[in-house]
Amino acid sequence: ERRSNVAETASFGTTGVGTHAYAVPWASPGTPGKLLSAIFKSNPSILIKPTLDGSLWRWLKLMKKECNPERYLINQRHLQQLALYSGEVLDGLNTKHQIEFERTSGHLQLFRSERDIEHAQASIALLAEHGVPHQMLDAAGARAIEPALSNDTSLAGALHLPKGESGNCPLFTKQMKYAAQAMGVEFHFHSSVKQIEQQYGRVALVIDSQQFVADAVVVAAGNDSAALLAPLGLRIPTQTVKGYSATVPIKNFDESPVATITDDFYQVSITRLGNRIRLAGIMEIGYGDLTLRDSALRTLIKIGDDWFPHAANYRNANFWCGLRPTLPDGPPAIGATPIRNVFVNIGHGSTGWAAAAGSGKLVADIISDRQTDIPVNGFALSRFG
Repeated sequence: ERRSNVAETASFGTTGVGTHAYAVPWASPGTPGKLLSAIFKSNPSILIKPTLDGSLWRWLKLMKKECNPERYLINQRHLQQLALYSGEVLDGLNTKHQIEFERTSGHLQLFRSERDIEHAQASIALLAEHGVPHQMLDAAGARAIEPALSNDTSLAGALHLPKGESGNCPLFTKQMKYAAQAMGVEFHFHSSVKQIEQQYGRVALVIDSQQFVADAVVVAAGNDSAALLAPLGLRIPTQTVKGYSATVPIKNFDESPVATITDDFYQVSITRLGNRIRLAGIMEIGYGDLTLRDSALRTLIKIGDDWFPHAANYRNANFWCGLRPTLPDGPPAIGATPIRNVFVNIGHGSTGWAAAAGSGKLVADIISDRQTDIPVNGFALSRFG
């Protein structure tokens, strides 16, 4: 790890939404319209970099193919199965290690219009297919669960997931680090992996100026994964997507959210982390820098003011942005590569936290040549040829 601790890059400022029952690939039937809006007019939640870079446009073309209803349902089934499995693995870890990470229960998906509800019907149908407890509510029903929701913002209805949850991702990851160290795992911080090399049927890592021969290497380096894999001839169609978050102290607890909230139209989530509120979302596609764009920050502030205007002063928030590699179809890439002893666990996009524990367990089972608990074909690199 090149930083001084775990979870200091893409995981640091995430919203913490871990609602395993409602993991939805962003490549959906409604996404092409949102992307067109982002290209031809200002869209507060999506921005596409104006560029002639062919890799971005190839990725968008691949993504568009995944937005037809048939492909969307296939991808969502894979992603939802992974997320539900991840929830089971996470519960097992919590039971074994008694991890406290500001976990909250309940999730409300807020729909501003009837059209947004219509677009969500396919995803909602899969909840029933998997036997996931859920309920569609009208505006009054949503406000009964979240009394602090503003009456001044248009609300057509909400999807209530009583078993949905959120938590503090960096806090969880740091406690898992301590549990791993107690089991004998060694962490090397302030260390940069420069290259992965094939060596006489084995694999070696060049870390700073030293070389380490390994039995197996798992590439789970987030946005830097593609650069590490490219010299091995592995061209994985990930695209950088930048997301934002705002974290602010609560000033009025009676006017604050109780559960996890997601604004379906803007795809911005609001979570309660102890005595703080975090808003996170926005998609900037093709941007590899960490510049805080003013319009993105204004969108986060707007969402806070729209739903919980008296809970906090959102303009005084600590703002953050991070980069995450996103695959065109939605599910991550997990498992073996054509390179012997090199494995991947990348491309989770915005569902990294919801799918983290399950993804790690799948990789461990694949490396150990154990039967996986769920099918892994939907996450194989071979789906990209």
